[in-house]
Order: sequence, then structure tokens, then C-alpha cells
Amino acid sequence: MAMVAFQRARRYEEPEAMPAGVACTASLATDRPKHGPHRVHVALQTDALTAAWWLQLQKDRRSRAEEERLAGRLVLNVVAEACGVAERLTLDLLEGEQVQESRTQAPPEWQDLLLGKVESVCIGPTGRPPKIIMSGAFNPLHNGHRRMIQIAHEWLHEPVALDISILNVDKPPLDYMELERRLGQFPSEQTVYLTRAATFDEKSRLFPGAFFVVGADTLRRIAAPHYYGGSDAACRCALERIAGRGCRFLVFGRDLGVGFVRLADLDLPPALARLCREVPPEVFREDISSTTIRKSGTW
Repeated sequence: MAMVAFQRARRYEEPEAMPAGVACTASLATDRPKHGPHRVHVALQTDALTAAWWLQLQKDRRSRAEEERLAGRLVLNVVAEACGVAERLTLDLLEGEQVQESRTQAPPEWQDLLLGKVESVCIGPTGRPPKIIMSGAFNPLHNGHRRMIQIAHEWLHEPVALDISILNVDKPPLDYMELERRLGQFPSEQTVYLTRAATFDEKSRLFPGAFFVVGADTLRRIAAPHYYGGSDAACRCALERIAGRGCRFLVFGRDLGVGFVRLADLDLPPALARLCREVPPEVFREDISSTTIRKSGTW
């Protein structure tokens, strides 16, 4: 929410302005009993900082109006920080209540990436342009990803670089705290590119001649006109550009909830099918998914 507010503020930005996005979500007292805790979460996004504050309130100790007043003062304190104001409003906390805080100060290259001044940032070892790219959210990194990286390296005889796009077709940009968390999953010897390339058309421009490591679910989306503004013609043109840049796809089967789906099961445009090489299920089959891991709460 704070990132969306920050992006909106940038559209209204004036010279010398320093836009910031502040967001709040809360679960407060109502006229009905609540099973969960009463709590307040506030976040701040600027070009250099992502920060979050959260406070769990003691239940049944305040009225709704009192809890709203406390939440409002916390929001105003965050706005004061965004504006560089040192003074803070007093928070009337009860015994055992404490405002928790987390923040990530972005290095200059991350700031340039978010603001669109650069298209990619390389983390980890660098050298010649990568020949194998595995793009993903890695939220979280799991054994399926690790096996795909290992197999791609063994089959194509090149090191595998990872790509995390901070932009997404359907979501706001990743914030700095999220980038820090995801990058913290990788060993220091792993090369990771942070990019603004939300589509494989854009990725192929950044990494011409690369082999992209993808699952069957991702490959199906590459062929979907929905991701090209709903235009079949735009989809065809994008596939032609990907092919023209010398890019190809190493495809791994996936369990998509209706059974295991491999390359041969997909109805792909011929222009895309010609670019694909399959890793058969007898070599790789991992039915684990990032969504399942997140829902389990075990990461």
C-alpha cells in the first residue's frame, strides 16, 4: 500500500519535491467481539527507504475511539519522519505494549532501479553477460528452484544467473525490505540480477542470446495475449522479438493443480514452440510450489 502511494505521489511530483507514500491498516475494536488481536500496521516508502511499524494493542482496554486516536498518532509520527520533522506525538501505550519497527535503507543502485534510471542491477559475481537466466519471484527459494538451477547448469554447461524483476504486470513494485529478504536467501557466489523487466520480451532485450529457465506455467503465460494488452498481434510480435534476439527456453514440467503438465501438453504458437527445449519428468519432477510453502507458514 505504501509503495502504491509512493508511485501515485511521484505522478504529482514537483521540482525539488521528495515524494513519500504512507499506508496504514488496522484491526481495531468494534461492536462485535474479535477473535484475533487488535493491531496497527503503518508503512513508509520513499525513494531511499522502506520502513514499517506495527503495534499490538491489549484487547478490551480501550474504546474504538481511543484505539483510532492511537493509530492516528502513529500514522502522523510516520508522516513526520517522511517530512524530516524530528518531533513526535506521544503514544499512550499500556504496560506490555511496544511499537516494533523494521527498515531497509536502499543502496544508490536500488534507488536508481526503482526510479527507472537504470534497467538492471547485478548482485554477486559479475563477468561476461549471462548465458542462462532463471527468472522468478523466489518467494521463497525452495528445493525445486535449486534442482532446476542444477539441471540447467549440467545440461547447458554454463553458470545460471537469477533474475528478480521489481516490476510485475499485476502488482506494485517490490519494496526494499522485500528485495533485502529475497536476496538474503542466496549464497554470496550466486549472481542475481534485479531488473525492471516484467515480461520476457523485456528480459530478452536485457539478456540477448540467453537460455531462459522456465516452468510450464510460466511458458503458458508467455503465450497468453492477456500479458500483451489482450492483443494476439502484440503477442506474436513479442515472440518474434524474443526469437530475433537469439533467446530460447529450457522448460520444466509443473503440477498446475490439474495434474502434471509438460511441454507437449501446452498449446503454444509455433513461433514459441520452436524456441523450447524440454527437461523430461524422469529427469525433473518437483510438485512443490512457493504458494503452498507460503500458506504452510514453514518458511
